[in-house]
Amino acid sequence: MASSSQSTLLPPCSVGQDERPRRIGVEIEFAGLPAADILNVMHGCFGGTVVKHSHFEHELTDSELGTFALELDAQQLKQLAQSYEAGQKNDEDSLLDDFSMELLSLAAEQFVPWEIVTAPFEFAQLHRLDDMVHQLRQRGAKGTRESLRFAFGVHLNMELPDLQAATILAYMRAYFCLYDWIALQEDIDLVRRVTPYINHFPQSYVEKVINLNYQPALSELIDDYLEANPTRNRSLDMLPLFTYLDEQRVRRVVHDQRVTARPTLHYRLPNCDIDNPNWSIDSIWREWLQVEHLAQDQEKLAKVCRVFRLELQRLTRFIDDDWAVQCQHWLVDLDTQ
Repeated sequence: MASSSQSTLLPPCSVGQDERPRRIGVEIEFAGLPAADILNVMHGCFGGTVVKHSHFEHELTDSELGTFALELDAQQLKQLAQSYEAGQKNDEDSLLDDFSMELLSLAAEQFVPWEIVTAPFEFAQLHRLDDMVHQLRQRGAKGTRESLRFAFGVHLNMELPDLQAATILAYMRAYFCLYDWIALQEDIDLVRRVTPYINHFPQSYVEKVINLNYQPALSELIDDYLEANPTRNRSLDMLPLFTYLDEQRVRRVVHDQRVTARPTLHYRLPNCDIDNPNWSIDSIWREWLQVEHLAQDQEKLAKVCRVFRLELQRLTRFIDDDWAVQCQHWLVDLDTQ
């Protein structure tokens, strides 16, 4: 059984431009447990106060890691629950209505994941989620591979060292170059691969970004991204960050109200294998740390971009794992850093 990490490995640059530690928010999708059991685990791990907003929306407030949200990840269900709670009356019919909502909640849990959403907290605290994951697993939480209808994932929302165009570009380049290796490590579940939620970027856009002659100002970087990717459905969703930096520019192109402004990258690729005893949030974090190290090494990043541009012209690259294997040469030994 994988043990919970006792500390979190930090990236080469772990502070932001305001000289405070960088922060991360985490979203974990899974099934198999009722809300009460999940909340008991969360409260046992982090303390705080449980608040019920509806049958489908709960919070853990004032915990050791801030506020957690727990919700069934379906907008229509949440709206229905909110309407019910707002119109509830103290009469005999309310008992029947409450029972109906419970039945709806139980039915929804068979198709819609519960999602734990953390508040932003410092990178150094990330390992603390692994104890929660372990306890949820012991109680019967089910992840991506449990069922063909479970396209569950884990999302990481990382603050950047700064919000300059050159820094954002470096992270995008590092991610594009290492994507094949990360996807091979993750062994992305078939159901998740055929859904649009974690689509990779068009090759023409990848080629543009990794071209070392591409040195856009922030406005150009955002415009080029929106032209090629006017959607949330990317494995590294940049819309929250670009909305934070220039909301009007993004809203002119993307009208999806689910896009919220955040000063973070929105990394959506990893599976949620919560029922696998060898899986942890730390394993996902270690994959992302390779992006951090490459983005911070300008000389190595330039070299990898040049080699990857040639790789993209290889006709058989989509039917083998050659580039993913070659990426091993660019990785750092995290345990000696």
